[in-house]
Amino acid sequence: MLEPSLQWQIHPTVEVPAWLIQTLQQHVPELAGQFAAQLLWQRGIRDPEQIAGFIDPGAYQPASPFEFGVEMEGAIARLQQARDRQERVAIWGDFDADGITATSVLWEGLGQFFQPHQQLTYYIPNRLTESHGLSFKGIDKLAEQNCDLIVTCDTGSTNPVEVAYAQGRGMDVIVTDHHTLPADRPPVTAIINPRYLPAEHPLAHLSGVAVAYKLLEALYLTLPDVPTRPLEDVLDLVAIGLIADLVQLKGDCRYLAQRGIEKLQQHQNLAQSSRPGIAKLLEFCKRSGDRPTDISFGLGPRINAISRIHGDAQFCVELLTSQDGDRCRELAEATELANSRRKALQRDVAQQVTARLAELDLSTTGVIVLLDPQWSVGVLGLVAGQIARTYGRPTILLSTDAFSVEPEPAEAKPLHLARGSARSVDQIDLYQLVQGQQHLLHSFGGHPLAAGLSIAEENVPLFVDAINRQFREQFSDRLVSSSLAADLTVTVADLGKELFRELKLLEPYGIGNPVPQLLIQNCWFTEIRNRNIQDLRGHKLRYIKTEFQLCDETCDRGFPGLWWEHYRDDLPAGRCDALVELDFNAYQKQYQVRLLAVRPTTQADAVEIPATVDWILDWRNPEFSDGVSKGSSSQNCSASGFSNPEFSNQALSKPAFPDPAFPNENGTILQITRCPGSWDDLQAWFRRALQEGKKLAIAYPPPPDDPPTEIWQRLVGIAKYLSRTGQSATRNQLLEKLEIGDRTLGVGLSSLKPLGFETTSSDAGLSIRWQAPTRALTDLSMAKIAEPFLTAAQEEKFRRQYFYQVPLSTLRAIAQQTALIT
Repeated sequence: MLEPSLQWQIHPTVEVPAWLIQTLQQHVPELAGQFAAQLLWQRGIRDPEQIAGFIDPGAYQPASPFEFGVEMEGAIARLQQARDRQERVAIWGDFDADGITATSVLWEGLGQFFQPHQQLTYYIPNRLTESHGLSFKGIDKLAEQNCDLIVTCDTGSTNPVEVAYAQGRGMDVIVTDHHTLPADRPPVTAIINPRYLPAEHPLAHLSGVAVAYKLLEALYLTLPDVPTRPLEDVLDLVAIGLIADLVQLKGDCRYLAQRGIEKLQQHQNLAQSSRPGIAKLLEFCKRSGDRPTDISFGLGPRINAISRIHGDAQFCVELLTSQDGDRCRELAEATELANSRRKALQRDVAQQVTARLAELDLSTTGVIVLLDPQWSVGVLGLVAGQIARTYGRPTILLSTDAFSVEPEPAEAKPLHLARGSARSVDQIDLYQLVQGQQHLLHSFGGHPLAAGLSIAEENVPLFVDAINRQFREQFSDRLVSSSLAADLTVTVADLGKELFRELKLLEPYGIGNPVPQLLIQNCWFTEIRNRNIQDLRGHKLRYIKTEFQLCDETCDRGFPGLWWEHYRDDLPAGRCDALVELDFNAYQKQYQVRLLAVRPTTQADAVEIPATVDWILDWRNPEFSDGVSKGSSSQNCSASGFSNPEFSNQALSKPAFPDPAFPNENGTILQITRCPGSWDDLQAWFRRALQEGKKLAIAYPPPPDDPPTEIWQRLVGIAKYLSRTGQSATRNQLLEKLEIGDRTLGVGLSSLKPLGFETTSSDAGLSIRWQAPTRALTDLSMAKIAEPFLTAAQEEKFRRQYFYQVPLSTLRAIAQQTALIT
């Protein structure tokens, strides 16, 4: 049932301009276009040229792969050299759907230039025994196969130590990835990562498979006479990885997904399909391949299920690329059975988590963190997402299950870990919450709404206390609750083919352009029945769905629908309001709704989302950067030699910035003059402006651009100075001098400990004392010591750059949501 804390938000129906409907009707003259126009207007897509490229991929001009600049040029030059020298090339992939499809794309694309299995091979880590990214174990395997070049996909950006190890084994590395940027460019031949591009660049949101495609596109343009198959043949694989990875589908991402779905629907007929593995999977999931939901609810979960259940996902590449129909049928059946097993495991773990939560006092819990040695790590991310949505709280689920991590060469014994996944809700930045406790973790990575992490078992209780304390500090004035947004208010009579075709104009849906949620008021359910689904062998699974007919006063017959993971008794007996998504069941050849939430009609806690936010002003331009002094980067402090900079009390006490905000002359406008590092920082300003009844000006200058290594050197220098002089400094003095945020400083102070620095806090401030470490520090160990801080500083830098460039429309949208929960 829907949790009482979930708030329903309803977009108002607005009068859209006539030209917008006319623009839509140029593409689909037989449709009224009113609902599609309403959605486009709500989502800020209001320019005629933008609408044309949004709806019709033929009207969009994709970006050149060489917009990645010297990195792409270096990658192509190295691949040409490998081809000329007949070198052996290895593709290093990842075990999720994005990584599997990226590996498959490179396998087919590079296979046009290198002989598969002789010159070209691939390696995919085991989800259950290995982590994401490069590993010493895998590198050793490739070295034994005499590989000369590794090309990563969907991974590798934050593996500088492993890259150096590969080079020591005689292999160069080209990284193609889209995850967190390293603090410094790793020692690779080339790194192609869209995070280096501006946030509004059309390539900025590419997933791992899309980055791999762009590498192939550049290679095809450079050596056009070599390939015998067109590059467009892999677009179906690109679409699967893009949509399964939940990236923001804008710019080239949207274009590639649209073109890929056009290719994917060619696999409806198994006998005629060029990819019998995909055709068989579509048959199993009873879908046609012409919808993004065929990927997100059909192909994507099945591809992911292999590694979730078996760990080893190597054969997925064969499943997606082989022309052998019998072999693909065998692999597809194994995939289908793994997905059935995944569903059962997911339900079991979800029930156990729910039972555990019933014993907790959730009124004092901000972040749900649970550990169980018996939970399958492969399904923890899925269950964490369910729990986060249901309870309106960030959720972290961990399993021990005798996990250990391989030691680095010539180092200590394996470390026993708890590993798992984290999911968030609303605008709560889970990545920052977890990053704030990085000193307790072995590893972590992800983004604001999802992350993976590993932690020594003995650190788990400390982690639970620390992350909840941090959560209370950041969200003490905020009610933590999830919300459901109704995009359109419709009736049962509106449901069907015409509405479906209008909504389909905006596909593919994804982050930034979510699937429309439809509100149907004063409705009721008839012909209700529920059943367990069956697997491929006819065995019933403990995974249920409820089927029904949805009725209201506008129609004399019901409209079919279903509600996953719910029993018939979960539906109310009387009149109610329902939130649904409209879908087409290709197997049953009928339109139907998927129920998302339901509540009694008498419940009146829905909030109408304001149509506009006019109290957010954008004053970001150079004149507002006057008077902002950058912290000195000329005082070089060697992290290994501890050179002494000439810091003084005056230098430490002098603020690097003016006061963060000051009212204008008549006091009606607040100004933010320091670039924030998170949505939480901005939402605090939004709430203040609302409470004081003032407008808010976004007036911060560009953020500092100091390399993280320079900031680390300054931190070490300050620590050495304070230790030598016996003086103390306030936390604010350190923040101002280093020009970083509080969480990054916390990581930095923790990172100083292995160097011999101990930090103590008193009324006078922070005191730092130094004693020589008990063992000598090598350059490699120094790099490992600095790595957590460098990663945190780089991530903060990336976030501040993002918030300096974030569009005003996005700021206003978040301000709307803040207004609703304030």
